[in-house]
Amino acid sequence: MIPGIRTKICGLTRLEDVAAVAEAGAAYCGFVFFPKSPRNLSVAAARELAVEVPVGVAKVALVVDAEDALLDEITGSVPLDMLQLHGSESPERVSELRARYGLPVMKAVGVADAEDVDALDLYAQVADQILVDAKPPKHADLPGGNGMSFDWRLISNRRWPVPWMLAGGLTPDNVAEAVALTGARQVDVSSGVESAAGIKDAALIREFVRATRERMR
Repeated sequence: MIPGIRTKICGLTRLEDVAAVAEAGAAYCGFVFFPKSPRNLSVAAARELAVEVPVGVAKVALVVDAEDALLDEITGSVPLDMLQLHGSESPERVSELRARYGLPVMKAVGVADAEDVDALDLYAQVADQILVDAKPPKHADLPGGNGMSFDWRLISNRRWPVPWMLAGGLTPDNVAEAVALTGARQVDVSSGVESAAGIKDAALIREFVRATRERMR
């Protein structure tokens, strides 16, 4: 992949998804541990997928306000490179989990308006990476993966002391524009490369990664 844009494909549920991610040249793959999500995996199923991920592709576990018992089970069974916290975890909880598991932690922060941007500064002080996502509607079942975007101009040319990743409603058709407006060097996609909820489309994954490459030309 051309240096500068790193892609994360989140919500993998099948072995063919792992193969498609590796073939396309994505930098990260994500496994979801959240029962309300159509992309939810059991720990056993996630392990089966994770052991097939090639060296060089980072394996990320997405959890939502998970208790230590679940995290103990996940980290004890699934070979991981990073935890992604996608709930309402406090900065103190982020620090606690970094220390407990010895894994880098990415904290997702939902953005809908300018006031939400302040939270990014806060979490950038305690997390290894931050994920700038679209804030879900009130009473939404899912904290992410809703196919929603936000006004990218809110974070145009913003920088933080840790690496950050752009998410929220990205597709092969709009990711180049999103990168141009925000200056993102990492992007995350889930529903934008699916043929149905929880079913990744290998052709869309290739198109998405290709679109980020072409942006860098």
